Amino acid sequence: MTAQPRAAGARRRFPFRLARIGWPQRVFSQVLLMQLAIVTGVTAVATGLFLAPFSDQLDDQAMRRALAIAQSTAAEPGLDDLVTEGARPDPDGPVQHVAERVRRATGASYVVVMDTRGIRWSHAEPERVGEHVSTDPGEALAGREVRHIDDGTLGRSARGKVPLRDADGDVVGAVSVGIAYDSVRARLLSALPGLLAYAGGALGVGALAALLISRRLQKRTHDLAFSDISALLSEREAMLHGIREGVVALDPRGRIRLMNDEAQRLLDLRPEHTGLLLEDALGPGRTTEVLAGRVPGSDLLAVQGGRVLVANHMSTDDGGAVATLRDRTELELLGRELDGSHGLIDALRAQDHEHANRMHILLGLLQLEMYDEAVEYLSEAVGVHRATAEQISERVRDPLLAALLVGKATVAAERGVALTVSPGTLLPDRLIGPSELATVLGNLVDNALDAAAGSADARVEVALTVRDTTGVALRVSDSGPGIPPDRREMVFAEGWSTKQPPAHGKRGLGLALVRRLAERHGGSTSVSEGAHGGAEFTVVLPDALHPLPAQERGGPDGSATPPRPR
Repeated sequence: MTAQPRAAGARRRFPFRLARIGWPQRVFSQVLLMQLAIVTGVTAVATGLFLAPFSDQLDDQAMRRALAIAQSTAAEPGLDDLVTEGARPDPDGPVQHVAERVRRATGASYVVVMDTRGIRWSHAEPERVGEHVSTDPGEALAGREVRHIDDGTLGRSARGKVPLRDADGDVVGAVSVGIAYDSVRARLLSALPGLLAYAGGALGVGALAALLISRRLQKRTHDLAFSDISALLSEREAMLHGIREGVVALDPRGRIRLMNDEAQRLLDLRPEHTGLLLEDALGPGRTTEVLAGRVPGSDLLAVQGGRVLVANHMSTDDGGAVATLRDRTELELLGRELDGSHGLIDALRAQDHEHANRMHILLGLLQLEMYDEAVEYLSEAVGVHRATAEQISERVRDPLLAALLVGKATVAAERGVALTVSPGTLLPDRLIGPSELATVLGNLVDNALDAAAGSADARVEVALTVRDTTGVALRVSDSGPGIPPDRREMVFAEGWSTKQPPAHGKRGLGLALVRRLAERHGGSTSVSEGAHGGAEFTVVLPDALHPLPAQERGGPDGSATPPRPR
């Protein structure tokens, strides 16, 4: 199922609702609109935040300028004398001429000179000379300089007021200068086009960036709607946890990004292992190397916790990887059983041929009326097999292991190999896991038979002894070519074998499985040179036997002491 048809289907299912709401469903369109709205809002807020202090700054500049004009006017030489000589305010008097000269030179709206009573001696409108000022001159007449925005007879203006002092520093009047507020607004309006041009440029750059980001998001999301992405994620979760194949996703640093339920079961991991490095979660070993992609190839075999796994590794575009796992334990065991069945069939065929030869010999002896020789020959043939079975059952008291060794002895005899149980062998019938010990013993004996077959004086010796009342030591030696010292650790690695692969798959798993089973029970495995010149494998399992009650202990091997005769 592809994503595009699903997205189209999602849009077709809700035509009326989408048309009524008018909101696009594609991720590209929604993200673009949201980014444009954000950029527009940020630009508008930034412009407003800039205009507010800019207007205040223009007001402050106008008030400072008005105050400076007032200060320079009050400093005009002789102006204080003109106000205090006792003359009356005159629209054509010298004070009016000085004030008008300053007003025209500075571009102020008005320059008003007043006496201590608040009577104008100058004004931009001459008919107002001699009238009382329209605003309170108290602070200026008290000797303080004032600047503010106020309304007067000439409208709203930025004002500056300073005291007019005589030569002795006494206040004899005041000077009030106003700058029309319209000029301040004009400066603000004249600055707006440039400010809006910058804001428009910022908005355009933001819109272009939003478009580019949305285009990239469109490619990464394959132009899907949010509802489709949510549905795909739900389907992915259902698929990951529903398939019977383990899936482990790794990030570029080799940390576990996600794993499904089957992967947790096969690798014996827990959800809290997510986020850990693969080496920290699994520990060093071939399984870690295979999952991390450090072992080339496909369908690679690994052993983890007694399970035989088939793993594949695939890299992802972001530098991470996805590893898949399949449980091949049952298939491997079936394959080994098939190998054993083929071997047993071959042995039975050879035994049938040998049995026919014996019957012919026996028939010939009877026809020659050599009855004593026939009885002796038959007793000898039957006694060999019976002696082997009795020897094994007396020393190995667990029925599963005893039956296994009897069968292996028959196969060994047909292959020309003498399979014997060492004199020191004595294993009681209280094994905790006889099937797992049978797996270990069967793998070691099969390898020993393969190694010893064809050698001079071919033989395999098996020893099973008790250690510390609950432990079992298993030793299998052969007369084969042996294993060089530099390769004795390699034989326990997955995939290592000196034999040709069987028809059902790959070799190199038997000894690796033996080591994993031993380590899972806290045991150990080792290989050395045997007494017969070949290899000798030793497996120690410290807790393989059920402990005996104190009253039943006493045998040197940890077995029950036989009851005394009465």
